[in-house]
Amino acid sequence: MVTVSDAKVTWLTQDAYDRLKSELDELIENRPVIAAKINDSREEGDLKENGGYHAAREEQGQQEARIRHLQELLRNAKVGEAPSNDGIAEPGMVLTIQYDGDDESETFLLATREEGGGGDFETYSPDSPLGQALLGAKEGETREYPLPNGKTEKVKLLKAVPYGAN
Repeated sequence: MVTVSDAKVTWLTQDAYDRLKSELDELIENRPVIAAKINDSREEGDLKENGGYHAAREEQGQQEARIRHLQELLRNAKVGEAPSNDGIAEPGMVLTIQYDGDDESETFLLATREEGGGGDFETYSPDSPLGQALLGAKEGETREYPLPNGKTEKVKLLKAVPYGAN
């Protein structure tokens, strides 16, 4: 779904860009509905004790924050291709890992929350300690990353495939 992110530019596949643009358009179209809800609640009387009014105002605030976030994200987005299927961990890849001393494997999407889009996999950020440790790793390679308690964790990359190719 995604290729790469940094502080200023977010690389998205066309699919991810279209999905986020559609969400933005829907939120903007919904503005009059929220405004009407606030107006209707305001007419119910005393605003101090009007839970419907306060709930509608909070919903409006959250919606406006999401609109601003999506506008900024899409304004700085570069649309590109998904990563190649080369077995190297990078944003937009579904990674299967195994922690040192653990028999179970774990599979997740290496991407930002917006890029992941609530798909079939849990999404881990490339900026997280685990994400940073795995960036550039080849299948079969073991990497270490710091834990909050000061210790380190070893993790082996078992498989790396582009999102949607798994």
